[in-house]
Amino acid sequence: MRIRSIALMLGHTALANSLLAAPTLAADYLRGTQTFEAPQGAVTFDRGINWSGFYFGGGAGVSETKFTPGNGLQDLARFAYRNTLLGAEYDMGALLNNLPDKRDSGATYFGFAGYNVMFGDAMLGFEADYTRSGHEYRLGDYIARRAVTSNGTVNDFSLTTNQGAKLDDYATARLRMGWAVGSFMPFATVGGAVGRFNTTSTITATNYITQLNPVTGVLEQGQAAGYPLIVGATKKNVYGFGLTVGGGIDWALTENMFLRGEYQLIRFADVEGTTTTVNTARAALAVKF
Repeated sequence: MRIRSIALMLGHTALANSLLAAPTLAADYLRGTQTFEAPQGAVTFDRGINWSGFYFGGGAGVSETKFTPGNGLQDLARFAYRNTLLGAEYDMGALLNNLPDKRDSGATYFGFAGYNVMFGDAMLGFEADYTRSGHEYRLGDYIARRAVTSNGTVNDFSLTTNQGAKLDDYATARLRMGWAVGSFMPFATVGGAVGRFNTTSTITATNYITQLNPVTGVLEQGQAAGYPLIVGATKKNVYGFGLTVGGGIDWALTENMFLRGEYQLIRFADVEGTTTTVNTARAALAVKF
């Protein structure tokens, strides 16, 4: 019985101490001062990615290339009949209509390398890329007319035109601006581009004349002196320059590897009578150091 009395007394003492401590504990909760220590060995996760540094990669895309012929053929037509009475009295270039735009599309393949500098979550970087294209167009036409010049000569002339271009490959150098959001970084780009083209812009001109010989009075027929005549040229490895803009998003798979989805627009200035616009949607995989 004595042992039971001692146990009851100890139990009552512990209960009293707990009741006395309860108001203090409740007050700590209300004041927000109650603290808990994290269990030893607990793992914390940092989902932030360090995007700074050098990187390189490669990928593929789908491009649509629009070729817009200019007035180069009109100038060639006028040149083909320079220093002739026919060319002086008739605008030979006006006989040629402006050629329509032509489009080519398909897969393109590219590689790229760049460097990022981070300012908090903001990114400023520089990137260069190289793309294999192979897109091309070719247009041809034939025009035949008769014209009588002021000296009474009948001119039966023709113009056979041939114009085309092939974009073999191109490279760009661009500034990049982005904003890091966890594992993702949207970005925009702006810069310059240089492309390598093979071009054709030629006219084959003829002029079959019928006239009276002013001395003998005999009717003479045949090709005018110097005709048929080919003007223009077919050229390889002609370089064109332009501007580029674009945007996309990088997605970090690991600290050192990321996927990219991107849109790129390039506009090349006139190259041998053709201006070229390239629209590309592309995806890539890159390694970062």
